[in-house]
Amino acid sequence: MNRTPLETLNAIAQVIYDKKGFNILALDVQGMSSITDFLLIAEGNVDRHVSSIARAVVDELDERGENPVHAEGLKTGDWAVLDCGEITVHIFSPGLRERYSLERLWSDSKIVDLDIDVSKPAMG
Repeated sequence: MNRTPLETLNAIAQVIYDKKGFNILALDVQGMSSITDFLLIAEGNVDRHVSSIARAVVDELDERGENPVHAEGLKTGDWAVLDCGEITVHIFSPGLRERYSLERLWSDSKIVDLDIDVSKPAMG
């Protein structure tokens, strides 16, 4: 089944929320970036949490038949990057997110209103 990028973006955001990721932000960079249409930026508490969230996103994409093109930081690291073609996912530890400040780099982009179900309890 072909899903729209927005549906995939929302599914990824839900997984991040369910794994207790926080400060989830999606940016529409269509026409501004030649490599992706959307950036999804989020945080985990520590490097192991970042890796765990990233692995959960990869698992969700695999289940949906939408495997990432490339993934970095799945085993260890303060920063995991998933290249999903039209969507690039960045999951940071808090200090690193602040240092790289992708939000400032892409400040001319539009914020995407995500549809995250916060009524269901987040998983560990």
